[in-house]
Amino acid sequence: KGAEKMNRTTPFLALLLVMAATPALAHTGVGAVHGLEHGFLHPLTGPDHLLAMLAVGLWSGQQSGKSVWLWPAAFVGAMILGGLLGLAGVEMPGMEAMILGSVIVLGALTLFGVVLPRWAGAAIVAAFAVSHGMAHGLEMPADGGGAAYFAGFAVATALLHAAGIGIALAGTRNGRPILARASGGVCCAAGLLLAVL
Repeated sequence: KGAEKMNRTTPFLALLLVMAATPALAHTGVGAVHGLEHGFLHPLTGPDHLLAMLAVGLWSGQQSGKSVWLWPAAFVGAMILGGLLGLAGVEMPGMEAMILGSVIVLGALTLFGVVLPRWAGAAIVAAFAVSHGMAHGLEMPADGGGAAYFAGFAVATALLHAAGIGIALAGTRNGRPILARASGGVCCAAGLLLAVL
């Protein structure tokens, strides 16, 4: 049974490792930043953003009650706030370190199955989300394409959260979120790898 479970999780974990080994494209001034399509694709091509957003869903999926949907909603809301600040030209000191730190911390919280009060988990994901949104707000073009770009990014973020929640719920065996914890460990390890590259 153990080997069978490992065989089911191996392709997903391998995919995460491959993404972690690609160059980070989700930083200010890198890559295409115009329109709905580019906004939607951007978090899917930047491993730091993709892994952090997936980890929010994985961690939320291990919780109970309203936290399952409230924490991802808090992330998206705070990300929008960060995006508006970025559009206004506000840049938080240590923003890139905060983005990378979110991958490591959220991955570790998922790996260890940390259960927190609803408000505490929401505050943690929201704090990280501001830096993610700010980075993308700073990238947005000044012409009319910026709003469409950010709408695409917000939709992709919500879908990544939903995917993480789905993985967490589907990968539960005997009440234990085995797949979510394993995936959280991969996110944490990938974040540490990105930190030293």
